[in-house]
Amino acid sequence: MSKVGFVGLGIMGKPMCKHMLEAGIDLTVTDLNKALVDEMVSLGAKSAGYEEMAKACDIVMMILPNASISRSVIEEMKPFLAPGKIVVDMSSVTPGDSKACYESLKEVGVKFVDSPISGGENGAIAGTLAIMCGGDQDAFDALEFVFKAIGSSWLLIGGPGAGSVCKLVNQAIVNINLCAVGESLTFAEKAGVDPMKVFEAIKGGLAGSEVLRTKAPMMCERNFVPGGTILVNRKDVKNVLATAHEIECPMPFTAQVYEVQNALVVDGHLKDDQSSYVTFFERLAGVTVHTGGENA
Repeated sequence: MSKVGFVGLGIMGKPMCKHMLEAGIDLTVTDLNKALVDEMVSLGAKSAGYEEMAKACDIVMMILPNASISRSVIEEMKPFLAPGKIVVDMSSVTPGDSKACYESLKEVGVKFVDSPISGGENGAIAGTLAIMCGGDQDAFDALEFVFKAIGSSWLLIGGPGAGSVCKLVNQAIVNINLCAVGESLTFAEKAGVDPMKVFEAIKGGLAGSEVLRTKAPMMCERNFVPGGTILVNRKDVKNVLATAHEIECPMPFTAQVYEVQNALVVDGHLKDDQSSYVTFFERLAGVTVHTGGENA
């Protein structure tokens, strides 16, 4: 079985690596946080810097905060990657960034797959991530044993950048949905009806969604402990809009979400969970969503 390197042991990366180790994958890891590296080593992983990892591993995967960091790591590894190896970027970046990485590595005979994921921290811990890929079929096929360890579904969407387009679509839908849930629960509260009872009543109907199921209770409990943060989601929505502007595709709802995010940042919610979207609508309506109401 191929040797796998993994760069980035954050909220998503650490549980993903644990699943790879449980699956018996020969895994080498690196992260700026040495404590996280040591934890993975204690579970059976190896530790290496970029050069050593690039030389030793057949597949190098990464999930990093932004495209600038991903491209920097790739360029640092590039001189040490032999032809035939595969680099997989699971970060949320623009399609243009992914295409640039593909073309750069193609110069030295290395395959690149943009492979962003959906499912959040809970999906990473459960090993049920949805994996959306862009790149060449042979490279995608070679990654199946890794995808089986960390995900419940994986699909090659198209050529380089297609996986990143799919992720941006996902993030636009998720963030618009988050705003709709926050706005609507605030409406229920303002009307004097228990928002949690409303949630229980509608979750099995057409309004039901994974966003509603996971985030509505958090909104009602005012639980803003981060899984997916406003910080990360704002970066993703900004990438959606930047790409949409490049291809002249109007996205008015997504643009409104971005302004909501900017207001949340001003209010101090940058590092809070996505459930904190509700606070924007609470401020407008002059109420606080909670479990209970005068008509409950």
